[in-house]
Amino acid sequence: MKYVISESAALVARDFVRAYLKLDEFGAGKSQLSYPVHSIYLDSEDLKLYHETINGNRNRYKLRVRFYNDDPESPLFLEIKRRCDNTISKQRCAIRRSALAAVLDGQIPPASQIISRQPKQIMALENFVRHCVSIGAHPKGHVAYLREAWLSPDDNSVRVTMDRSVYFDATPGLNICTKMNSPVLVFGKQVILELKFTGRFPNWFNELVRSLGVMQRSAAKYADGLTSFGEDKLRDYCRKKFRDAKENVLWIG
Repeated sequence: MKYVISESAALVARDFVRAYLKLDEFGAGKSQLSYPVHSIYLDSEDLKLYHETINGNRNRYKLRVRFYNDDPESPLFLEIKRRCDNTISKQRCAIRRSALAAVLDGQIPPASQIISRQPKQIMALENFVRHCVSIGAHPKGHVAYLREAWLSPDDNSVRVTMDRSVYFDATPGLNICTKMNSPVLVFGKQVILELKFTGRFPNWFNELVRSLGVMQRSAAKYADGLTSFGEDKLRDYCRKKFRDAKENVLWIG
């Protein structure tokens, strides 16, 4: 459940939520109680996944590579975020950075490059590779923001996140880096509030929404970001990068 709210409303939500949830440890002691999140979104050449989102398809998915810093030893998280009618689910697998090129070539990396061998993570990896191959997916957009996260004290059944300073930039290559070249600010100074739960719907979610006086709405960081950046601009940027890379290979040869 997503809401786009003002910063003042976000501070009200924080005071409300802290009575039920605990702050994510990665935000403790940081400015705005938030940590940076970076995602490279993959899509086909004709931007199939982007168009499925803006067309409002009820059954769709996104492919992204999530990371949190520039440390070459920190993992990358391959994620499939799927929507089936009104239910959102996510599959996730952690790999070493050196394995990404193989994944995008449609290969399952060797066991030494897969951080967890849990069955659900292996299944996520296999599904991610399968989807990449089926649509010819490659990096298209880099989304970055600051996330304030609150979660259940005992498990991950309830989670509330508030995302600020959402930026989008084109990224047609495999350069996994937090630096952005010419990003656009997608939602201005507004905050993206997300209420997430598995199992029973928490009644206090209704109380929170009523206290804020807000209406549920879409806030797709990749789709809205690409729209703000410009579809034609992204295509031109990707074509130019491809030509430059091809010319460099020919020159080296």
